[in-house]
Amino acid sequence: MASPVEAQLILCDAAQAESGKVHMLGAGWSFTTSPTAPHAVAVLMKVPWDRANQPLPLKLQLLDSDGKPVSISAPDGQAATIATEAQIEVGRPPGLAHGSMLDASFALNIPPLPLQPGRYEWRLSFAEQEYTAPFTVMPTGGRPAF
Repeated sequence: MASPVEAQLILCDAAQAESGKVHMLGAGWSFTTSPTAPHAVAVLMKVPWDRANQPLPLKLQLLDSDGKPVSISAPDGQAATIATEAQIEVGRPPGLAHGSMLDASFALNIPPLPLQPGRYEWRLSFAEQEYTAPFTVMPTGGRPAF
């Protein structure tokens, strides 16, 4: 059986992934208003030594409080869910000690979203495991607790 991966999702105002690191601004919020401000989901992953050099699937999606995918109207008038899918493959450098964890990361920058008040979560499905970053959209006139 393969060793489990690890991941952490961080909500922030903006993020950029570069050279295995994520640079974040305004990290760690969990309340917002609608339409949301532009924001980002920073994803920090640790891949076990024995899972290096193999493709690992991932899916990041926005879900409502019932666990259903959130969809918004696209410019062409059709509803589109807010999700992305990919595969990552982390190489094992020569000489790396057996059992070492390997870093992988990415950032997804999101434009303003017209979300109704309520609870939402970004959910990452990564290598048969799930990780979440919940947040609340406050009613109009509500004040986010920044």
